[in-house]
Amino acid sequence: MVKYFSNGADGALVRGDSFTERCWVDMVNPTDDECEEVALLTGVGEDMIKAALDEEESARSEFDDGANMFIIDCPIIEEGNNGDSYTTLPLAVIYNKKCIITVCLKGNTVLKDFITGREKVYCDRPVHFTLTFMLGNSKRFLYCLKQIDRKNHRIQAEMERTMRNTEIIQLLDLQNALVYFSTSLSANERVHLKLLKTEAVAAEEELNDLSDDVVIETRQASETCNIYKNILSVTMDAYGSVISNNSNDTMRKLTIITILLAVPTMIAGFWGMNMPVPFQSGVEFWQTGWFWLVIGCTVILTVAIAVLIIKGSPFRRLGGTKKRRKRKDRRE
Repeated sequence: MVKYFSNGADGALVRGDSFTERCWVDMVNPTDDECEEVALLTGVGEDMIKAALDEEESARSEFDDGANMFIIDCPIIEEGNNGDSYTTLPLAVIYNKKCIITVCLKGNTVLKDFITGREKVYCDRPVHFTLTFMLGNSKRFLYCLKQIDRKNHRIQAEMERTMRNTEIIQLLDLQNALVYFSTSLSANERVHLKLLKTEAVAAEEELNDLSDDVVIETRQASETCNIYKNILSVTMDAYGSVISNNSNDTMRKLTIITILLAVPTMIAGFWGMNMPVPFQSGVEFWQTGWFWLVIGCTVILTVAIAVLIIKGSPFRRLGGTKKRRKRKDRRE
């Protein structure tokens, strides 16, 4: 899809039907024919227009034949079965003496603000347009990071009640999103610095102030992303330790039960087939003395082993430590 915009008499953006000088060409997932047509109208190379149509394209800048291109990674929120997911998508801002061109595979929230008039831009000032987009994109990163932090707190609150694989997978998705954001912000910062070195920015004080805001917002977003990434990494390690401890406790209990059941099973295997048992046909009660002796010995051995295991278990030592602490507190 290709749209043409230009500034009206009051400075607001007005959508046009065709290409004009000093206009903004907004291209969203364009076809090959549309790319070829825009290239002929604007004089920008078709390869440069198609550069941002590759999802794996990294943030970079390129200057060729009077056309300047800045590819910037933008945060994208996508709806999925497990809630919103966060990723990045490249967007190219290309300008020459004729026009400004933006190219992306999907619609961009910052560009929508330009179209609706929430953010004022000028089609005849391409550097100002580019810096304004970079500033809005950095603010969009900050917004997405806040959403990720809120989702992280919500998932942690759910995991305190019940720990399921769903919540762990969601935390893993958030961790992956923060890695993508951190990489994209670092690449975007390098592109910003390239734009700051152009003569157009150095010549105007307004552009200098705007570029400073871009650098500040980008660095703030990068620092915030690194903080959230470290917090989430520590959280994942902590939950991993909790899961490991729970597994160890479960295995310890199963081991105790197995040992307790092994003693009567072993004794029953030795004696069960070689002696009279109660309620057996033709056997009097006084003839079952050995059976009751074996049962009694089994119960005594099982209880003794259970006491020894419980006394030597970490839970017992932990309970003793807590009791000693309570006694000390009472004394104090």
